[in-house]
Amino acid sequence: MLRILRKTKAYVASIIALVVGIVLGGYLFSDTQPRSFLALHRCGGTCMQPKDLAGLMASIGIQKFPALIPSVVLETEKTIVVEHPAPEARLHYLIFPKKDIRNIAEVSTADEEYLLDVVRVAGELARGKNLTRYRLITNGTGFQGVTYLHFHLIAQ
Repeated sequence: MLRILRKTKAYVASIIALVVGIVLGGYLFSDTQPRSFLALHRCGGTCMQPKDLAGLMASIGIQKFPALIPSVVLETEKTIVVEHPAPEARLHYLIFPKKDIRNIAEVSTADEEYLLDVVRVAGELARGKNLTRYRLITNGTGFQGVTYLHFHLIAQ
């Protein structure tokens, strides 16, 4: 009898952990774009690469836990700006829209308000730092280190 009770408790605990995991996963991934991570025998170029996983984690962090992001320079309702962890210039910021957009080719009309805010924030930073020689760039999918649309504001 004791053995059956232990098995039942373990079974119930497993079911509870599964349900909590599904609910938590649903919350964390609710605002992210689908990314295939199940690599079967043939991937066909659609399976998740390390940069896709980094983009997924960035999406969750930016949308759900922005207060935990280090080196935040500026934050609005739709945009977050951080110092680049490995700057290529005297001033190097990363500007992220707070919406999961994987790259510039996937931008839709529903994303306009986020992209307009990115440009507005970049302009605010340029004016605030009195920048005259700067670049605002984004990379296409083949050059992205993280599959999440972001912009680099770089100045010498």
